[in-house]
Amino acid sequence: MSLDIIGAVVTLICVALGAWFLGGYMVKVFAGERVFMSRVMRPVERGFYRLSGIREEREQSWKGYLVAVLLVSIVSLVFTYIILRIQDHLPLNPAGQSSVPGDLSFNTALSFTTNTNWQNYAGESTMGYTSQMLALVLHQFLSAATGIAIAVALVRALARRSGTTIGNFYVDVVRCVLYVLLPISIVAAVILMSQGAIQNLSGYTPAHTLSGVVQTIAQGPVASMESIKDLGTNGGGFFNANSAHPFENPNGFTNQFEIFLEILIPFGLTVMFGKMVGSVKQGLAVAAAMAVIMVGMGAFVMQQEQNGNPALVATGATQVRTDQMAGGNMEGKEVRFGPLYSAMFTDTTTSTSTGSVDAAHDSYTPLGGLVAMANIQFGEITPGGTGSGLYGMLVFAILAVFIAGLMVGRTPEYLGKKIQSIDVKLAALAILILPLSILGFTAVSVLAGAGKAGPLNPGAHGFSEILYAFSSTTGNNGSAFAGLSGNTLYYNTTLSGAMWLGRFIFIIPVLALAGSLVKKKVAPASAGTFPTDTPLFAGLLVGVVLIVGALTFFPALALGPILEHLQIGAGHLAH
Repeated sequence: MSLDIIGAVVTLICVALGAWFLGGYMVKVFAGERVFMSRVMRPVERGFYRLSGIREEREQSWKGYLVAVLLVSIVSLVFTYIILRIQDHLPLNPAGQSSVPGDLSFNTALSFTTNTNWQNYAGESTMGYTSQMLALVLHQFLSAATGIAIAVALVRALARRSGTTIGNFYVDVVRCVLYVLLPISIVAAVILMSQGAIQNLSGYTPAHTLSGVVQTIAQGPVASMESIKDLGTNGGGFFNANSAHPFENPNGFTNQFEIFLEILIPFGLTVMFGKMVGSVKQGLAVAAAMAVIMVGMGAFVMQQEQNGNPALVATGATQVRTDQMAGGNMEGKEVRFGPLYSAMFTDTTTSTSTGSVDAAHDSYTPLGGLVAMANIQFGEITPGGTGSGLYGMLVFAILAVFIAGLMVGRTPEYLGKKIQSIDVKLAALAILILPLSILGFTAVSVLAGAGKAGPLNPGAHGFSEILYAFSSTTGNNGSAFAGLSGNTLYYNTTLSGAMWLGRFIFIIPVLALAGSLVKKKVAPASAGTFPTDTPLFAGLLVGVVLIVGALTFFPALALGPILEHLQIGAGHLAH
């Protein structure tokens, strides 16, 4: 166990070092300054602007920025939908995959457009190579870049002393893809291939087993999809088993490397934020709040999974770790990773909007599954998705300084900008959108016949499966409790609605907040100014996130994982 803990700590140290350098690099990228990739990428960038008619010096108001976000998203959604519908006529389809049904095509297209990557299908048996590479991987770059661009726009609004514009969405996305996502994902894909992740365009291979059965081994361009899947906190895997599949995640090193990729950019953005507003301490305070919750939740889920399932004690099964076995709750987990590394992966994939999995969340202990669910319900801000984590946490920061202002009887300020009623209303509206979608869709689904037909398990666990599905789709996470039959007309439709609300309705008040903040002049700090670059503020931010999350979702969690935990405990005592 000590080696596993050391491995986890080493991974986090590598993230901290990588985030520090990446944050400074992104400051220069989004300012249009020259970086070491400029010699290669600047001609490509300029060529794209000339072909598309984009004027990189022309900035947009928050409304113009929002329109651009929606326009690009809608056009790319339609493009992906068409590709999936006609994939049986496209090249690079060695397994002869048929056209994807209309409702599943729409669900998948919207899922990848919103950075959710929810998959109501098995990738290797549903998608051809063209669909995977052109329709899906395209979105894994574009949706990640969109989230980062929105975060950069909000940071600009906070950093500028006064103005009316927050940047150019098209320019921000192009620079993000060319200078950040593409170079890192190429290097990451090479590293994954060196460890055994596959990358080819070969046909599926028939294999003759010892029992005389012919098994079809799916192949394809896996490593390239895997790298941007984790780096862009997308989560949609080439295979149905996702990162539990050895072709996607071959060994313990790649497992930790994928965790590193998941949280590298989210933490790097906090460093970028600090440097852009002129105080690295501001970014570190936000990063500290993110890290405290992520590490705390990770330690708890590790403890739950290593302790194992109490219901197995009565059967005489041992769950104690030894030199020969990992111990703990191994149901639904890969023996390559064991309960601790699997639990760490679960914590980071749900603390971000990644949603990739190396174990079945449905098979976790009830309180272990609660951690995965709660991470998403907090808003995936610890550290959150690429961009969405930072702008989500900054919304909570606005709320935190408002509460601090009430405590000391002063007009709240954040980075020298007065937080007025309109700003607090916009922040509150953004925060309320998530529970409205999660709890609203869950309530309807546990009452509707089509909704109740989805869970494969009765009682509290079946409720958890429904609650997790709408938490995951609203939070644009994409992971699932595997016991829900989601590929139905009802769930393809309702889950699509949850994805749309969680991504695009959420960003409207965020960008409106940016539009309000950019107009404000920066007031000099005074003796009564509440400092927002201290451990005290980081603690307040942690408290606000936890209290808002607990007050909002505890009743629903009590009906699901908490009740199931109590039922298992009661059954164990009865034996």
